[in-house]
Amino acid sequence: MRELAHEIVGGRRPEGSLLPSDAELMSRFGVSRTVLRESLKTLAAKGLIQPKTRVGTRVVERTNWNLFDPDMLRWHLDCGIGLELLAHLSEFSLALEPVAASLAARRRSETEAAELNAIVDRMEAPDASPEVFAAADLDFHLTVARISGNPFFRTASALIEVALAATFAITTPVNDPAAKAASCAAHRRVVTAICDGDGEAAAAAIVETIRSGAARVAAAARR
Repeated sequence: MRELAHEIVGGRRPEGSLLPSDAELMSRFGVSRTVLRESLKTLAAKGLIQPKTRVGTRVVERTNWNLFDPDMLRWHLDCGIGLELLAHLSEFSLALEPVAASLAARRRSETEAAELNAIVDRMEAPDASPEVFAAADLDFHLTVARISGNPFFRTASALIEVALAATFAITTPVNDPAAKAASCAAHRRVVTAICDGDGEAAAAAIVETIRSGAARVAAAARR
């Protein structure tokens, strides 16, 4: 299933093309018809393919793919997320995270506020490697979504995870002291606003963190 998904998401099997016959796929992967059918059924449920009697199994247009599915997001990341899709993910984050941050400011507990401060401490550590910084940044955004108390925001966190992972695969502020300091300061402003119960300021501050990441990606693309 993963190999076929990579071929489709990566563009090696274009939209509208037909997959090989069941017999060819069974021979290629060395699996039974039952295993193959289950794999194809799962890919169809995710919107990647559509089987038709006497026609075959066709690759569906990208506009019909279920991009909220965690597997789909991982496959895009595996295949190398394009700049256009990354821009779409940033737009989605801008629509989602400011509301989550505002709700977090209203609903956070003292323990949760301390948790966010500790995460930014990890980001600010002088010896934080790119991997440690990226993990802390991801933890920060997922924690804000959780503290919002809205289960839909927590469910959509997979999109935030992929957006941040793809961003850090392209560029990181860790190697630039000024960029790292600016990123940490922006995240700290989010925490301060949440601790103060200021939803409007929390929303504005988290927008700054998202736009900063998008600007780094755009600059890296230009280079």
